[in-house]
Amino acid sequence: MCHENHTEKKTDSPNSERRDDRTDGDAIERFGTTLTANDGVALSCITVIGQIEGHYLLGDNQKTTKYEHILPLLAAIEENPSVDGLLVIINTVGGDVEAGLAIAEMLASMHKPTASIVIGGGHSIGIPIAVACDCSFIVPSATMTIHPVRTTGTILGVPQAFRGLEKMQKRITDFIVSHSKIPQRALDALTYRTDELATDVGAIIDGNEAVALGLIDEIGGLSSAMQYLKDEVKRNVKRDDPA
Repeated sequence: MCHENHTEKKTDSPNSERRDDRTDGDAIERFGTTLTANDGVALSCITVIGQIEGHYLLGDNQKTTKYEHILPLLAAIEENPSVDGLLVIINTVGGDVEAGLAIAEMLASMHKPTASIVIGGGHSIGIPIAVACDCSFIVPSATMTIHPVRTTGTILGVPQAFRGLEKMQKRITDFIVSHSKIPQRALDALTYRTDELATDVGAIIDGNEAVALGLIDEIGGLSSAMQYLKDEVKRNVKRDDPA
């Protein structure tokens, strides 16, 4: 279970002074984030939706998650004494590899308790983001697409170009394996399947399969993830202040 793997994190006391917990409509509209406070625990919530935008702007008619918004937001949550934990809600088709890995590495390096929920889809580079949190949840109807790195634009027909793609794929694979329970052999088998996706290589798995494979920790939705975070915050505070 998720609780067994994250005993070193420390959080501020849930009894510490809180800022106003009213929903910040502007923050939701601009950044997909809000702050909730209940049971003496304040949790920040962010969303990773649509396509994860990287160094190039996508069209105005596409829903995107902008990494230049998410990265400083994670830093602010980490340093905010009024926030005890973070919930990441994921419904993404994937996107830019560098941006996705940057978000995942930031999440993995946070000391406050974090949890992710995959709803709808957590595809492609959304997978490292999901597994980067302390505990990952997925609803049974959600799906995750696992496939090799894709690239667009001009590619030089030289061995160095393909070695570069191999290195990028290794970075993704190593991150997923090190932050989940899926064996590398199983992940590679899914990544390079040739009999499932039309005109492509890879595999699509649903929520139950993701948990059975060890890619995601638990089947569960919003209440499960929120309860995990509350329990972690209270457990950490109790450990730090046994009196």
